[in-house]
Amino acid sequence: MSRFRLYPTPAQQAALLEQCRHARCVWNLALEQWSMWTRDKRRTPGYVEQARQLTEARAAFDWLRAGSQTVQQQALRDFDQAVKNFYAGTHQRPTWRKARWHEGFRIVGVQAGRVEQVNRRWTRVLVPKVGWVRFRRTRAAPVAKSYRVTRDRAGRWHLAFAVVPESIPAPKTGEVVGVDRGVTVSAALSTGELLTCPGLSEREQERLKHLQRRLDRCRRGTKRRQRVKLAIAKLHARAGDRRKDWVEKTSTDLARRFDVIRVEDLRIAHMTSRPKPKPDPERPGRYLPNRRRAKAGLNRGILANGWGALVRRLEQKAPGRVEKVNPAYTSQTCSVCGHCAPENRENQAVFRCVACGHKANADVNAAVNIAAGRAVSARRETPARVLSKREPQPATSA
Repeated sequence: MSRFRLYPTPAQQAALLEQCRHARCVWNLALEQWSMWTRDKRRTPGYVEQARQLTEARAAFDWLRAGSQTVQQQALRDFDQAVKNFYAGTHQRPTWRKARWHEGFRIVGVQAGRVEQVNRRWTRVLVPKVGWVRFRRTRAAPVAKSYRVTRDRAGRWHLAFAVVPESIPAPKTGEVVGVDRGVTVSAALSTGELLTCPGLSEREQERLKHLQRRLDRCRRGTKRRQRVKLAIAKLHARAGDRRKDWVEKTSTDLARRFDVIRVEDLRIAHMTSRPKPKPDPERPGRYLPNRRRAKAGLNRGILANGWGALVRRLEQKAPGRVEKVNPAYTSQTCSVCGHCAPENRENQAVFRCVACGHKANADVNAAVNIAAGRAVSARRETPARVLSKREPQPATSA
């Protein structure tokens, strides 16, 4: 995806929001038809039948006919593809689209290529039923067969062209790097570098806390509450932009410097899931403490450091050069002698091997193990111990 910032006029913003409402309505109606299917009923209508129903609905309702037929038909195509992806097992089940959360639509066809350069700083794109909308020319606009117009919760409009980015060629130096992802240190490299993902500053965090307290005092449905929610969304969008920028720069730098990039094979979706409630066996209907507040803080730290986005962009920029290593006990294994013990990890930052005395940064030590592809089994057997078990043992005298 090649993404640009759109700058529509107030009249164009109203027209774009109307197109978003039409696309969301068509998507939800198609989802409702698909969700009502049961085994005793006949097959739900597919894209061809739904397109015919859309034509009848446009003839019956003026508000739907006022919108772009291209946008509405593309919403049906997107839903049909989402259902196919769900049955193929590659994506999750399609869900409902909500106002102010899922604002956007896609344009495919000849109109997607209507892009004109206005001057050195501005370019414009033709949106059906809206007209020419300007966007900032931060780089050359690619030639694409489709594009998507979206609006985030902070009220910003974006234009994303559907193009396959070119991969970064390998430097062919034979260098291998291990990347250990953490919460305190976003990414530690086996070369000794410690990288931190930027977030909100202390002043911005204080303002976010103040706005959240104001939001709690605002009455639901009032304009004041909407203004406070918009201010909070802008702060979160600022943190998200900084995280995306850091991920892009870090992934590009790693793809250009190293031939092989090894990371831990982590299931982030499972790691950031909510803890299950613990029923109290002595008091039916009551629950024991499950440390959900501490788990929520850990989840926020994992997501704020962009663990999944970093690996995803590495796989896109360096295809075939990203290897995933079993993360078992890589943080407790000495990168020098291979001794594995929980006592090796003194604290979050210091690693001191109790066998050989090797001392290093704990995250860097884990990154070296990842670069070497070193991991131990669930029984905490280091490679040295496994080899010693295979060797014949000397006979002991009675």
